[in-house]
Amino acid sequence: MKKFFATLIVLMILSVNSVQAVPIPLRGVVEGFYGTPWTVEDRADIIDFCRKNNLNAYIYAPKDDPYHRDKWRKPYPADKLAELMSLVAAAQASNVRFIFAVSPGLDLNYKGAKAEEDFNAMIRKLDAMYRIGVRNFAIFFDDLKDAKGNHHEDGKAQAEFLNRVQKNLRSRYNDVAPLITVPTEYFYDDMVKGDKVKPYTRDFAENLDPRIVVLYSGRGVVCDGITDSELAKVNKIFGREVGVWWNYPVNDYSLTPDGNRNVKLALGAIEKLPSANMTAIFFNPMGQVQMSKIALATGAIYSNNPAIYNAEQALEKVIDAQFGRLAPAMKIFAEHSRHMENSWAKVGSPDAIEFSSAAYIVLSDAAKKIPIESAPLEQMIDNMEHAADLLLNRLPQKYLDECRPQLEQFKRTARADRIALESLKAGRLNPQLKILRAEIAANEKQAVISELAARKFIDDVINFFDKPNKDKRKKK
Repeated sequence: MKKFFATLIVLMILSVNSVQAVPIPLRGVVEGFYGTPWTVEDRADIIDFCRKNNLNAYIYAPKDDPYHRDKWRKPYPADKLAELMSLVAAAQASNVRFIFAVSPGLDLNYKGAKAEEDFNAMIRKLDAMYRIGVRNFAIFFDDLKDAKGNHHEDGKAQAEFLNRVQKNLRSRYNDVAPLITVPTEYFYDDMVKGDKVKPYTRDFAENLDPRIVVLYSGRGVVCDGITDSELAKVNKIFGREVGVWWNYPVNDYSLTPDGNRNVKLALGAIEKLPSANMTAIFFNPMGQVQMSKIALATGAIYSNNPAIYNAEQALEKVIDAQFGRLAPAMKIFAEHSRHMENSWAKVGSPDAIEFSSAAYIVLSDAAKKIPIESAPLEQMIDNMEHAADLLLNRLPQKYLDECRPQLEQFKRTARADRIALESLKAGRLNPQLKILRAEIAANEKQAVISELAARKFIDDVINFFDKPNKDKRKKK
């Protein structure tokens, strides 16, 4: 009897510690960002990355490919079609679904003779892709708002168009998967008004073929996570398990005026996503394909077993695997470049939390006019400078091509942080700090890093010394 109970206890412990992995059925990368699209070599690389990381899908949907969006009716030129065919073959060899997407919503007609012409143009487009081996298709209706933030789309008409396309394809080809779509109201706060579903979303959901996969992006376009209960609300609206188009690590909303360089890199982990069942998840990457692989690899770990995913452990594991001996330096750099935020977007862990805490302590000490506890912050600044130098000198070229401006800005920031700390310890502002801040500000058109942590410390120290002088001038 004792042996029986001992065996039972062991089995119970094993059952608790061995959660069965339940991967999200469709999981991968969507090349869906604005700005310069990836090259064919980049795409082949990411398809191979998907294979190695047990991701099973790649969506071709670059916003600035004219044949995907602006000129969707036009067939691909022979050279571009040949490139796509090579990628489809690579995806098939890697057991990765190549999903070809079209975004016709800017000028798609839904009524009359022009509607019939547009339907036939779409079928011709998809048939051409079928002939080169594509068996998975997506039609997207996102980002159709005018300058005032309004859209005038007909949800019922869009749904009926999608249903008709799906019926046409699947009646002629028995190996075509159900369509994937993104509606015009593709985030929750845009789907509802108060406690009621808005007319567009209601009509789209009620009329859409239940087999068509719907992707949405969370509460907002770029938001700070999706809870299980939030996902359940959207499932209820659409009458199916929806999928997620997750806008991290994408950084196209930090474009420079030339539209070609994204100024801040998103180098954190995928986090705060549901553990409940979902039908699909696609991570939208940065234009910088190599640097995207940090977040994408954590996304692969998440999507293969959401129930036990730990973001910090995943990030540690991924950076170790991708950067080897350079991993400690890359972790320091990445820690200062993971949070993305502007007036409408917020995602990713805060940058350099420990740095911010240490900076707060030294500024508080200075304000109280007591000896400054500077050692922890000083060590962090040392580590930052060492990491920047090491990565600038040792990183393979394929990474440096994508992150050199940010690494150089990181080094400038660390140098300025050191002078800021020395100023606090000396009790007077070193004039060199303002010169360095101006240099950093000038380079923020190309690269932003740690703006609410290491970069903020520079401003805080300058303001600390400038404030008494301003107060004196006011009294005079």
